[in-house]
Order: sequence, then C-alpha cells, then structure tokens
Amino acid sequence: MAGARRKRQMTTFSLSFLDIMACGFGAVTLLFLILKHDVEAVETADPNLVAEVNLLQEDLRLAEDDLVQLRNSLRKIEEQTVQAQGLSVRVLKKVDETKRELSIQSDPEDEIAILRQQVKELEEQTANLQDSGRDDDLRRLIGDGQRQYLTGLKLGGRRIMILVDVSASMLSDSIVNVIRRRNMDDDSKRRAEKWMRAKLTVEWLVAQLPKQSQFQVYGFATSALPLLEGTGGQWLDTNDSGLLDDLFASLDETVPQGGTSLLNAFMALDEFEKPADNLFLITDGLPTQGETQPKNNTVSGKERVNLFNKAVKALPRGLPVNIILFPMEGDPQAASGFWQLALQSRGAFLSPSRDWP
Repeated sequence: MAGARRKRQMTTFSLSFLDIMACGFGAVTLLFLILKHDVEAVETADPNLVAEVNLLQEDLRLAEDDLVQLRNSLRKIEEQTVQAQGLSVRVLKKVDETKRELSIQSDPEDEIAILRQQVKELEEQTANLQDSGRDDDLRRLIGDGQRQYLTGLKLGGRRIMILVDVSASMLSDSIVNVIRRRNMDDDSKRRAEKWMRAKLTVEWLVAQLPKQSQFQVYGFATSALPLLEGTGGQWLDTNDSGLLDDLFASLDETVPQGGTSLLNAFMALDEFEKPADNLFLITDGLPTQGETQPKNNTVSGKERVNLFNKAVKALPRGLPVNIILFPMEGDPQAASGFWQLALQSRGAFLSPSRDWP
C-alpha cells in the first residue's frame, strides 16, 4: 500500500485551478463589455443638442457682424454731426452779414452828419501827421487803429499797373445781394461795403508806391478804361499830388456795373509804349465773358475757367501778377486759379479780411 502511494503523481492544473481561471476570464470579459458600452455612449452625441449649439454659434457670429456695422454707422453719424455743426456756424455767419448789409440803408441826414464828422476827424488827423513831420508816403491812409499787415505784396517797380474790378459783382459777396443792390440807385451802389473796401485797397496801394515810380489805375468790367479820363496809355507821376486827388475823386464817382472781362483788362496793357514791370489785380472771381459779351445770359463754371485761362495767355511774359481777391459766393475755383497765376508769375496772392487795409 505504501508502494501504491509512492506511485501516485501530483497534477499542477487541478479542477479548482481551472474553475478559478474561468471565473477570472469571465470577469474580465464582463468588465470589457461594460467599458465598451460607456465609450460608445460618450462618442454618440445627441443630434438635437449639436444642432442647438450650431445655431447659437451662428447667432453669435451674426451679432458680432451687427456690432461692427453699428460701430461704423456711429462713426458716420459723428462725422455728419461735425459737418452739420460747421455748416450751422457758416449759415449763422452769413445771416449776420446779410442783416448787416440790409441795415446799411438809414436816414440820409444821419449819414450826412456821420460823414461830416468823419471828414472833420480826418482833417484833424492829417494836420497832426503833417505837424509831426511823418509825411514820407505818397498818400496817407488812415483807418481804425494802427494796423501793420504782412501781405507779401511786391510793391516795387518803375511802371506799376493797378487793375480794379468795377463790375456789378463788386457790390456784395453774395449773389442775392448783388442782384438786390444792382437795382438800387447809384449812391447806394457807391456805398456798398465790398466796393468801399476795394476803393480803400486802391488808395492803400498807391500810398505804398515808391516815390520815383510811375503808375496807372484802370477799372475793368466788360471793358478796361483808365479811372482818370484822358490818361489812357500814359504812365502817371507819383509825385503829382493834384493828379492823385483827381484820380481818387474819379474813383469815388465810379459805380460798379456790368459783367467781367479779364481778357480786355490784360489786353489794356498793350496800350502802353513802355511795358509795365509790376501788376496789381483787385477782383472777386473768375471772368464772365471774353473779349465780347456771351450770347447766353448764364455762364457755367467750366466756361468761366476757360475764359480765365484764355485771359492769362494774353499777359506779357515775365510780368509779376499780384492778386488781391475778395471771394465771391458760388465761385470756388477762383481762389485756386488766381493763386496759381500768382505763383507762376512770381507775384503774390492775398485774400484780405474785412477790416483790411
């Protein structure tokens, strides 16, 4: 029996071990199935939720686009507001100027009394200047206060021509007031604020001329004629005080009327045997006609520019042109045109304030 026990063999894989391995394998398989099910649950999203998220993202994008458009609209509105404010300031200024021009008409007796008082003051001031020995200028021009202006105008030269615009547009800065004043009597036209400034400008220029120079003053509208009758084509002496008095008396009697021919004004320079070496042009805008009157009653802006360019070609070469421009309403191209003329001719361009000279 003992020998039978010795012959019995031991087996490593018993039934109990196989049971344990089968149970373990089943547990692993079950765990694998459970985890696989959860992954599929995570990977498979709800289609309704995905669609809602996409809609929200689209709404967000549209809202951002609307915000950009609103910001651009706000910027445009701010720019329009600034422009409107500037326009309102100009309109108010124009209204004040119109009121001031409309209030020019007053009682004739009051105007006469004011003029007499002004004459008396001028006589007293002239006497004081003569007594103090300050009489070096050709002609003393007295204004309000003591003004010193840096104009850049070149006042030198041996033979100096002054061309002053005496057309109807010199009655006012606005077209409406030009039409209104054009129908008034001659005395009212002579008292127009703009024309008074033009006359003072002529007096100021003559007062600044060199003593040894010669000069001439022509008025131009549809044609160009000397302000002092009978002196066409002649240079005047700056030292002749009696001649200066007659010249300014004739200027005071001049009544602005008619159209504007810049070509005829420049062609008047050909009347002189000795050419001018300096030119002063006092005007308010581009010409309205050429050598002859136009067939139509209205002249377009383009036609006025062409008339200006044609007139410039009639100027003598090398003649400096100094321009004093009193801007006219509705003529925006005048300033640039005359500025270029002054620049090309080596002259000067001045658009003075209302209290100049």
